[in-house]
Amino acid sequence: MATQPKHNDPSAATHPDELSDQDILTEGPKYNEQPKKTRVKWYRCPVTREELRELNKRSDFLGFAQTLGYLGILAVASGSAIYSSFHWPWYVTALLVFVNGHFWHFLVNGFHELVHDSVFKTQWLNRFFLHVLAFLGWHNHHMFWASHTEHHKYTLHPPDDLEVVLPQKMDLSGFWKRGIINYKYPYTLLKSKFKNFTGYLNTDDKWVGMLFPESDPERRRAYTNWERIMLIGHLLIAGVSLAFGYWIVPLVITFPKMFGSWLQNLCNSSQHVGLQDKVPDFRLCSRTIYLNPILQFLYWHMNYHAEHHMYAAVPCYRLGRLHRLIKHDMPYCTRGLRETWKQIAEILDRQSKEPDYQYVADLPAGQQDVK
Repeated sequence: MATQPKHNDPSAATHPDELSDQDILTEGPKYNEQPKKTRVKWYRCPVTREELRELNKRSDFLGFAQTLGYLGILAVASGSAIYSSFHWPWYVTALLVFVNGHFWHFLVNGFHELVHDSVFKTQWLNRFFLHVLAFLGWHNHHMFWASHTEHHKYTLHPPDDLEVVLPQKMDLSGFWKRGIINYKYPYTLLKSKFKNFTGYLNTDDKWVGMLFPESDPERRRAYTNWERIMLIGHLLIAGVSLAFGYWIVPLVITFPKMFGSWLQNLCNSSQHVGLQDKVPDFRLCSRTIYLNPILQFLYWHMNYHAEHHMYAAVPCYRLGRLHRLIKHDMPYCTRGLRETWKQIAEILDRQSKEPDYQYVADLPAGQQDVK
């Protein structure tokens, strides 16, 4: 188990233990019965309290720029495909439907940020757009909020965090087969949603059972109600569209994620794969990578993933600034998806031969992890 490294100049920064949860985390769901877990004493690259106060500031202007900018991309992409279906050749329409799907997969990242309540200064805007993105992406914020709060407090410390469990297996052949066109997606999605519509909750799954115990029927009811709203809403959109001859609408609004999952998957799957579990240092269990500005915007700046885990209350559009403040205290960050996945592929190849192997990032001089 790693011990907490010491900063080169502790007098110049606030010690992480002096920061409250309100400084670092965002509010989680209320429990009828608080789960009994051992608190992890995380190392966080030190920043001054004044710096953190500035970083934690939410902005409605920047929140609108990120959220409406992203939703605008979805509107243009899906609108172009719909327009093309009436005016342009079929092959242009097919291409636009395929391209459109790529953008919709990043809904989960915007949904994730809005779950943190950190995008807008005005809180009701966070909740309003959370519901919009959750609906469009078929995501259940009640499930995700319960799971993700624990993931942040106990990152990669099973059984207290089972949202991500290492080692993660990657089926690269299946990844590309489903990542281009996943023709089974509408069937598997609707099958699960119709099942959830009846009130089904897979409590046989250990993690789901922990998050939605029998002692918390209100949380279970909220989960089921949102599942019903999503299914009814999407079926109405698809049904009305088909009735008026807009056959393409289900392809670009109801089931757009049938196409082009590969790009978002390459971004999202890089966050923890191949790294260490059961260590109290986000630099060793989370991966920060550099992406071009367009992809970083689509990904809601989650390429700064170690920084996001260290200080979850920092809005996504300020994570780049946080990274620059603590860069001297961070391990090497790969540039682009190609270099990132070259590194990950080497780790996965070694893990296939040595199942207990975990990649240990080289920390800056004087910051080495002590065994």
